[in-house]
Amino acid sequence: MSSKPIERKALIYCRVSDPKQKRDGHGLESQQHRCFQFAAQHNMLVERVFHDDVTGGGDFKKRPAMTELLDYLKHNRHTKYAIVFDDIKRASRDVYFYWALIRELEQYDAIPMSPNFVFEKTPEGRLQQSITVAAGEYERESNARQTLQKTKSRLEKGYHTFTAPAGYKYIKHKIEGKILVKDERIALVVKEMIEGYASGRFQTKQEARFFLEASVDFPKGKSGRIGNSQVDKILTNPLYAGMIEYKPWDVSMRKGRHESLISYDTFCQIQDRLKGSAYAPTRKNISEDFPLRGSVECKCGRALTACWSKSRSGTLHPYYLCQNRKCELKGKSIRRDLLEGAFESMLRQLTPRHNLITLAEKMFSKLWEHRERSAQEHKSSLEKSMKKLDREIEQYLDRIIDTQSSTVIKALEKRIEQMEQRKLLLEEQFTNAGQPMKPVDEMYRTALEFLSSPYKIWENGGLAEKRAVLKLTLNQRLSWDEKGMYRTPNFSLPFKVLGDFFMYKREMVPRGGIEPPTRGFSTLNACASNILFLLHKPTKYFL
Repeated sequence: MSSKPIERKALIYCRVSDPKQKRDGHGLESQQHRCFQFAAQHNMLVERVFHDDVTGGGDFKKRPAMTELLDYLKHNRHTKYAIVFDDIKRASRDVYFYWALIRELEQYDAIPMSPNFVFEKTPEGRLQQSITVAAGEYERESNARQTLQKTKSRLEKGYHTFTAPAGYKYIKHKIEGKILVKDERIALVVKEMIEGYASGRFQTKQEARFFLEASVDFPKGKSGRIGNSQVDKILTNPLYAGMIEYKPWDVSMRKGRHESLISYDTFCQIQDRLKGSAYAPTRKNISEDFPLRGSVECKCGRALTACWSKSRSGTLHPYYLCQNRKCELKGKSIRRDLLEGAFESMLRQLTPRHNLITLAEKMFSKLWEHRERSAQEHKSSLEKSMKKLDREIEQYLDRIIDTQSSTVIKALEKRIEQMEQRKLLLEEQFTNAGQPMKPVDEMYRTALEFLSSPYKIWENGGLAEKRAVLKLTLNQRLSWDEKGMYRTPNFSLPFKVLGDFFMYKREMVPRGGIEPPTRGFSTLNACASNILFLLHKPTKYFL
């Protein structure tokens, strides 16, 4: 190339495909240094430098700095510029877009130059440019294909390969490479949100989002808020259930090599709920200020609502009231301390006699033994179901080999995928079957504490505990009459069955009942089962 001075100003363009290249020998700084040296050797004054750190997939119009460079040429079309690239590949590694870029430069009378390549306008020079760019295009596509194959292979082995979701982080393992592990601080928050949505604690995705936004540990943007889509992504991501799936690459659901936050069974329940009808959102005015709201009804049968009323002096007073227009008591306020005080007096009377706790312990112990036997039987049943599924999958595979119809093959493959997902669920249940979620003493401690004194839980607990007490003690809403007292309450089954052991005075069906009496522990077992069902709902004793 001639060393004669060129009467042009220079614009330098540097590009890397990812941040990693900024740190090695092909980084932006090293490219810029070589381009400055080249411009100095050709007596060109560098007017501006443009940096890109995105590839654009070969399309120069997807690169912000290149678009800015072309706009700069457009606004300075009367100035002759040389566009200095470190290498021809920095311009483009796609033949079509490369020549489109060259035509754009020619439109503004700008010429490409490089310390590593000579741009000639001869037929031979254009051929050389096409060959060099085509080689770069092949290299780019070949690397992309190899990366995809390696990534897909790792996914198929059960390793997550994309950005770590909230609650997880990557660490380097000597043998397995980059693996996903729990970020304990955030994982606890995510787990509570997912399980809360599955159990109905959060009735809508909006409530789940509010919970995450209120958490100090959950990562949020500058506004302190998160998008509704983020909750959707968490609830529908099988990664949290210890599974791996990526449908765009035909990677079907399989067991992952990372620790799960929730069970696959819970994940399936959430998907079923998301596909069904949504739960109504919780009313905003249900709060710790009025725990009995919705649990007490007026004599007309309508549930009492609640509110704060401001007096002339500005003091706030809490009241319950009926809003039924047809009720004669509509709008008549009931002091909170009167209504809740009467309920608390009722709870205090639900105090067991001394022999109840001993009896309850025997019931729970007997029921525990029964649950253990049932769990082992359930485990055997799960094993048989898995073997049956394996046989069915083999049969479907044989049918795929025998058939020639692409439609039939597609239908069979879909059926096999469904059976594989069913098998994953059975395998998880089989692994955990027969193993108590908690020791027997810990499992029944809450039940015994509740039986000992429901009032203590009500007095010391928050809104969730108080509403649990209401569900556990009452079969239906309490009825408040105009005399300022509750009508005879309809207690839940455990308190009905154990009625004689409580000090609460009420009339009950005679000991003999209306059916022939049953001897043994059958009645006690029924009672224990119902107490546990109510206290631990929706959890299970044995999976």
